[in-house]
Amino acid sequence: MKITIRVRLLLFTVFLLSSLSINAQSLEKEAISKIKSLEKLIKKAEKKNIDVLKEKTTVRTAEIFLKNAAWDEENVSINTKSFQLVPSFKKDALKMAENLATFERNDVIFMLDDAIDFLQLLIDEKVYRKPSPNVDWRKVIVEEDQLTFNGRPVFLADYTWKPKVKSLTEYHGNQDGFFLTPSYVVKEDGTVNHNKIKELTTKPEGSLGFIFLNHKTIPNWAEQKYGPNYGMREDTYTVYDIDNPGAREIQQKLLKSVVPLMAGKKYTQLGYMLCNEPHFYTYTDATKNKLPWASGGVSQYTIEKFKVWLAAKHKNIKVLNNLWNTNFNSFNEVVIQIPIDISLKGTPIWYDWTSFNMDRVTDWYSFLKSEITNYDSEAKVHLKIMPNLWTDNKRAHGIDLEALTELSGIIGNDSGADHTYTWGKPHEWQKYYAFEWRELCMGFDFMKSVSPNKINFNSELHYLSTVRSRNLYLDPMYARATFWLAHSYGMTASQIWYWPRNEDGSISKKAMNDKGYAGSNTMQPRVTNEVATTLIDLNSFSEEIMKMQRQRKPLRIFYSKTSAINKEAHMDDLYKLYKSLNFEGISLGFVTENIIKKQDDNNWDVVLVYKTPFVTTNELKELQNYLDNGGIVIVDNESLLKNEYGKTQISLEQSKGTLIKLNSFSKIKEKALSILNNRNLLPEVAISETNLADTKGCIWKVVKNKAGNNVLSVVNVGKSNATLEIMLNGSSKIVCKDLLKGIEVSSNPVLKPNEVFFVEVTKSE
Repeated sequence: MKITIRVRLLLFTVFLLSSLSINAQSLEKEAISKIKSLEKLIKKAEKKNIDVLKEKTTVRTAEIFLKNAAWDEENVSINTKSFQLVPSFKKDALKMAENLATFERNDVIFMLDDAIDFLQLLIDEKVYRKPSPNVDWRKVIVEEDQLTFNGRPVFLADYTWKPKVKSLTEYHGNQDGFFLTPSYVVKEDGTVNHNKIKELTTKPEGSLGFIFLNHKTIPNWAEQKYGPNYGMREDTYTVYDIDNPGAREIQQKLLKSVVPLMAGKKYTQLGYMLCNEPHFYTYTDATKNKLPWASGGVSQYTIEKFKVWLAAKHKNIKVLNNLWNTNFNSFNEVVIQIPIDISLKGTPIWYDWTSFNMDRVTDWYSFLKSEITNYDSEAKVHLKIMPNLWTDNKRAHGIDLEALTELSGIIGNDSGADHTYTWGKPHEWQKYYAFEWRELCMGFDFMKSVSPNKINFNSELHYLSTVRSRNLYLDPMYARATFWLAHSYGMTASQIWYWPRNEDGSISKKAMNDKGYAGSNTMQPRVTNEVATTLIDLNSFSEEIMKMQRQRKPLRIFYSKTSAINKEAHMDDLYKLYKSLNFEGISLGFVTENIIKKQDDNNWDVVLVYKTPFVTTNELKELQNYLDNGGIVIVDNESLLKNEYGKTQISLEQSKGTLIKLNSFSKIKEKALSILNNRNLLPEVAISETNLADTKGCIWKVVKNKAGNNVLSVVNVGKSNATLEIMLNGSSKIVCKDLLKGIEVSSNPVLKPNEVFFVEVTKSE
């Protein structure tokens, strides 16, 4: 009896494997057949002078993912281990791995079907397409706030870790660059690794790219010379003490040797990235009895710098003692416990330390910039700053986004957008939105307010996936929504996270045990293709998208670093006001003390001050100067009450300008929009939205095209369908032309979550 059962099980297993093999072969053949059908249509379309860059891209995407599927079919055990690393995938890891190749092949087939259907419509002249440039990355130039190719602005995207082979670079990005790290300085006398010097000496001009300054390694000789504490904070992306004199000596030796060899080369034109995700957390939480993520102590070098900083700020030790409630005899005697406990937040000692931590980090990157520009006078620098360090509430991380953005020649970041969490509790945004847009929109609006005339390079784009936010079955519409939204808000170029496969489809060594691999984009044919085709569409209408990026920002929310440091949830409060205005078709911005001081205040009409109780004397002074020059300030009764140390101070005074006091964000919003309306600054296009939620979900912008007509871009970030009523100058008698299809569409569309609506709006005849 046992033998019979075993035989039956064996026969069933053989049958199952045979069926799977036959099914796999069938799907493979079907996909290849559809590739051939699409290629025939491409030739037919080319004879009619139809732009087929999208379809050629789709063919390549299909070829890539059929390779991936073939590898995945033969390596179920490896993929199972990868899926097991993800909490929400762990239970079904084996099943997901076994089904992966079938999913990928089916996804390829769906993708090809869509491409075939649309191209046939183009051939039959039922829809129409504006041509898009096939961008040669070797010929793109950086011009102030745009990348230019053949006289037109373009937007570019590539992937982290993607192999530089033609099959992957022809249609999915061809970014170049070079990697630098301190351990390349192999000898104390400044000798740099011979192979790296040779590699740089023989490296071609290349294509547009950037230089990655890594700080995860230190030379073997460094700790012997600079002390055993030279290496520190090894769980972060800077594993050494930036205040140790040795840090500067090593960088001086490295940069002196390599920058002259790279200066002026095409592969440096996207800038020198000074650091990957810089963060210098220096706080603890005694109530939790453990250090927070990435937090740590500092060296005596840092403490000595802090004493100098305190002396420069307070001048007299009596002033410091009065604020800190201490009795030091001199600044040299100052003692502080670092990591500093978060229970001190809101106190003078917390403010001083947190402010200093930002200043010392900014000073470090100013030094690196200075060293680079010594040898490459045209060099632009940037940092891969996580914008959530600004959009979220924490400020004990050492990153002053405003100062570092102003320092940089390129706006650098690694903006993200969460969509599906793989573990943890639900977040507030999930009640209302299809994805978390706060970091993307609010972060970009702030950085573009600080530096409006620079390109925005997202050098580690986290819209598709993060370690925590991932979904194997992600809707491709989401990819389009986030990339479209990001570019309309200021993004110029991106390096997407990520491409963890080799050319043959196998997992790269880097990703073999990576928690972020399973369920990411190289398992998602349609998602990956949607990214590429969205960039193609953006480049077809690049002038209109650039106009959206360059829109004047008439409403400015006042951002005080002082309140952000001292308050528990200052950015949550600002987000509440920002959110209320971000669905009204108005380009929003921010002002700070420095923006008011350095920029032309004709660039905005109204400054909004909301729940900002702490401001320095200089912050208050610049707001008063703006009022004195005729500006409009709307302020609530919770703002501008105290200085950075909690001491009461005189608030704004009515002068030549207009000071309006209101006590709710809804009234502030209403008054601000009323002022814009009275000044004829609202768009000619207006949108009314109906959805199932109790909050708006469609983010929209309007600009004029060369013909003088209104171009409307809408992205539904809400969780439910949204019905829109579109008006032009108060009239519903309008025509909406879908710019991506070249045909008339409804002026009362119903947009699904993640849907993009891009139309020209004109008066009906």
